[in-house]
Parts: sequence; C-alpha cells; structure tokens
Amino acid sequence: MPRLNSDPNLNICPDYADNAFADTRLQLTNENINEAQAIAILKNIWQADNNIAKDQWTRQVEEDTEWREHMNRLNEEEQDRLEQDRLEEDEAARKEDRKKNKFKYTSIPQRDVPTQPVVIPSAYATCKLEKGDFVELWYFTNAGLDDAKLKSSVNDDAMIMAVLAGGETTWVSAASMRNTSTVVDDQNLPFEDFCQACPRIISAM
Repeated sequence: MPRLNSDPNLNICPDYADNAFADTRLQLTNENINEAQAIAILKNIWQADNNIAKDQWTRQVEEDTEWREHMNRLNEEEQDRLEQDRLEEDEAARKEDRKKNKFKYTSIPQRDVPTQPVVIPSAYATCKLEKGDFVELWYFTNAGLDDAKLKSSVNDDAMIMAVLAGGETTWVSAASMRNTSTVVDDQNLPFEDFCQACPRIISAM
C-alpha cells in the first residue's frame, strides 16, 4: 500500500451538493435514488475511504515510531561501543606511559614545607643505606655533604681553583680534586663532625 504523505484526520469531506459534483450525482440518480440520496451515498463512500486512510495512518505512525526508536538504540549502542573502545585505548596508553615513565606517576607525600636544609648525601652513601650496608658517618658531615654536592653538580671536565702545598693557587680539574678528598673513619671523626652526622644519618635511614 502506498505511503501516506499527510494525516487523513485533517481531511474535510467535500460538499457533494456543489455544482462541481453535478455529473457525479447524475450518475447515481435514477427512479429509485433522488439527488439528496446520491449526495448521502457520496459522503458515505468518502467517509469509508477516509476511515481506511486513518487506520493506515495510525499504523504508519506506529511503524515510524518503532523504526526511529530502533535506530536510536542502534546509535546509542554504537556510541557506547566507541566510548568503551576509547576508554580502553586511553587506559592502555596510560599503562604504557606508566611503564615508560614510572617517576612521572610517583605519589608526592603530604608533608609540610621543610624548615631546615635538605640533606642530600652522595650517591655512594645513599646506595649503601638502601642496601642496608655499613656507611661511614663522614658522608653526613659538612665535608662529606660538600663533597657529594661537588660530585653531583660539577662536570669532570670543569676547572676549579686549588691551593698548592706552597700556598700558591692554580686551576685544576674537578675530577682530580675529588680524588684528594678522603673518608674519615668513624673512630677518627671529630666530636663536632660526629654531632653533625648522627642526626643526619638517622633522618636518612
């Protein structure tokens, strides 16, 4: 059945008594049917056809509604699938980024702003502490911390001013100066340095 393009509920029955329908009325009139009866018959025929069209329109509207709801469901399911795919891709990318950049995701502890300078011992001393090995207190004295700072911030090719045995000054490589610094055993550590180093190593542990 052809699709209806307009709502038949809005249709108005023609005025079959009008002169425009004179020929149509004439075809129905005879010795048994007068003109008034012919008009009534035409109205009944139009009403019957219009009722059929109304029923078709109702089914058509219902089918259109079901089709739209079905398409909306398909579209929502597709959007949900795409969103799920995007979330999975983002999660996979985050996991891969976490593997490549572990320090980027290291949690920052909730601590107050330090009121004292941060003690950063040498990499050697830190490694020994992490392993639980013995480490000399000298590394946590002022001299040891200065030596650690020099090693971490000065390039081996850099030149620094040094005082020679005769009192003269000269430029020497930073690497050679590092070799002259010696670690003092704990039993030979001055009491002042001992007092400096103890709280520092305890804090580091």
